Amino acid sequence: MCWPWIPVAWLYRRFLPMTAEMFWVGAAVTVAGLLFCVWARVTLGRNWSRSVTIKQGHELITAGPYALVRHPIYTGLLTGFAGTAIALGELRGVVAFVLIFASLWYKLRLEERWMRTAFGEVYADYSRHTKALIPWVL
Repeated sequence: MCWPWIPVAWLYRRFLPMTAEMFWVGAAVTVAGLLFCVWARVTLGRNWSRSVTIKQGHELITAGPYALVRHPIYTGLLTGFAGTAIALGELRGVVAFVLIFASLWYKLRLEERWMRTAFGEVYADYSRHTKALIPWVL
């Protein structure tokens, strides 16, 4: 069963005005984030897997979106959720973004350990020069 409404009133409090412009800004941000995900997935090629794992012959990809951030699929997903929160304009969108951010941050930390083990100093150097999620910031 899916609940279309959760009986917690503050989740529906607006943090942005409900206008067509805000909706379309949010929709554009969502599409941009999802396109960034697709670009990252295509760039990753055969190195991609849905679970955190190092495959035989695994390569460290540092081109394309990986030159901007170490985890561009997560960046794209988070951008998509941020766009959805903007389009929705209610606190429930912010709550969803925070929950997704926390879960992706946890998975990111796990992946970082695996990558440091697999690629050693090469990955450490890449980490020093490329931020995890937001170019030049985080």
